[in-house]
Amino acid sequence: MSEFPVATSPAPGVMGVDWEVRVDFERLRQYRLARVRQMMEEHDLGAVLLFETSNIRYATSTQIGYWAFNKGERYALITRKGRPRIWDFGSAAKAHRLQLPHWYDEENSVGGNTGLQGAIGPEAGLHKHAAQEIKSVLAEEGLAGERLGVDMAETAVILALQAEGLNVVDGQQAMMRAREIKSQDEIILLTQACAMVDGVYQGIYEMLKPGIRESDVVAYAHARLFEMGSEFVEAINSIAGERCSPHPHVFSRRPIRPGGQAYFDIIHTFNGYKTCYYRTFVVGRATQAQRDAFKQAREWMDAAIDLVKPGTTTDQIARVWPAAQEFGFADEMDAFGLQFGHGVGVGLHERPIISRLNSLDDPIEIKEGMVFALETYAPAADGRSAARIEEEVVVTADGCKVITLFPCEELMVANAY
Repeated sequence: MSEFPVATSPAPGVMGVDWEVRVDFERLRQYRLARVRQMMEEHDLGAVLLFETSNIRYATSTQIGYWAFNKGERYALITRKGRPRIWDFGSAAKAHRLQLPHWYDEENSVGGNTGLQGAIGPEAGLHKHAAQEIKSVLAEEGLAGERLGVDMAETAVILALQAEGLNVVDGQQAMMRAREIKSQDEIILLTQACAMVDGVYQGIYEMLKPGIRESDVVAYAHARLFEMGSEFVEAINSIAGERCSPHPHVFSRRPIRPGGQAYFDIIHTFNGYKTCYYRTFVVGRATQAQRDAFKQAREWMDAAIDLVKPGTTTDQIARVWPAAQEFGFADEMDAFGLQFGHGVGVGLHERPIISRLNSLDDPIEIKEGMVFALETYAPAADGRSAARIEEEVVVTADGCKVITLFPCEELMVANAY
């Protein structure tokens, strides 16, 4: 990794102007739909039926807000050649017809309901009705008897589809394969999302002082991200002091004290695309144990980044990270998510997933166009502090570019004494 990383794509802020080519949203929509159909072909699927929110957004370019995230209240059907179909929450279907009139009309954007996660039981007939509608569409398009890939449906939905004689198979792997290679427009959106977090970290660095609580940082980050145009803030991990080791993955109202280490993870969504972006600080003054932990986490990070290029396999990256027992855990399941890599896109955890838990026995090839986060964690010798680093990278033809640009070459001391 270069001493000062430079992003591989622009972060233009406003997504469209008349005087410069930036994100082409129609190109983005067509690319994503084509990727889904390519993977349907490779997985021998006549159609995919989607309930998982990220999959629906990717394939249909629709959304109704994050209150509906993965509640099973909306579903979409993508066939080999027909237009995408969306069954949505009541009046949202009419809204789609107004928002994207060249994609949706009264035939392919309609209301639907599969029981609101069991709140309406199967005896009401909604599950059966939905299954019959889907069966009818497949028959109309000449796909009766073809394999129907389903991603993450409720058990009652699966049973209703099977009761109608549909050949239900796993569709999630096809969708994960579709989403793993990002287009130029997706990379710009991911870079812009990271650029927003760059700015939030500047504010966090300036605000960190004794008495500031973990929850205060969470509140600030939410407010700043929404001011900058974030669509949704999924989580702000805010961890400090003795809570750093082991990593609890949840913030508290604990006040930060002089000499306390603190690390943060900012997960938000911009125009559908997410970040996962850790940084570590210390407040006032740093001990040698804290500096040593950060140096170790940085060395593990740089070793991983140096390997990222097309043709590398994920086991090669996982092997440069320590085994679980080397940093205080019983096994790889116990330590999962600490020395870690994961794709980032419309979902937080996409392909490739890189860890010693899965990659040593089931490696996959790194490909140009992948965008993923690399995470390292090093507990300090003092038994309470720890360093957490995360970088997002874009895989290019000759290596990778880092798009998380807030300084992370050495441990930063906020409000040094």
